[in-house]
Amino acid sequence: MKVENEMTLIIPALSKNESFARSTVAAFAVEMDPSLEEINDIKTAVCEAVTNSIVHGYKKQQGTITINGKIIDKVLHITISDNGVGIEDIEMARQPYFTTRPEDERTGMGFTVMETFMDTLEVLPNENGGLKVIMTKTIKG
Repeated sequence: MKVENEMTLIIPALSKNESFARSTVAAFAVEMDPSLEEINDIKTAVCEAVTNSIVHGYKKQQGTITINGKIIDKVLHITISDNGVGIEDIEMARQPYFTTRPEDERTGMGFTVMETFMDTLEVLPNENGGLKVIMTKTIKG
């Protein structure tokens, strides 16, 4: 398994950076010749993960989000991590409609959306506190 290309992006946990993050990962994936549907899937999943870090991980406070992308054998590997508050019960948080922020009109569908649009999804505690979301997408193009 040889890494064909890799990128790392570190951004402040600000809502205005959500579109920048998803566009950057999509631009990175373009070399794999993805379909428009695959690009939209990637952008949607990345946006959900980044939004979760901002809203839940840092509770709209200061922090950074690290996005790592790797291309290995036509598979895009994306890791999005933060050093926020983390999730006490990851399995419960992965259930559709579970939210810790109903007052913000959150639907609790973030992980479900990521899982729907990507091939795999892992949600793990980050070594430095916070959370790490690891997603893969095989590009068929």
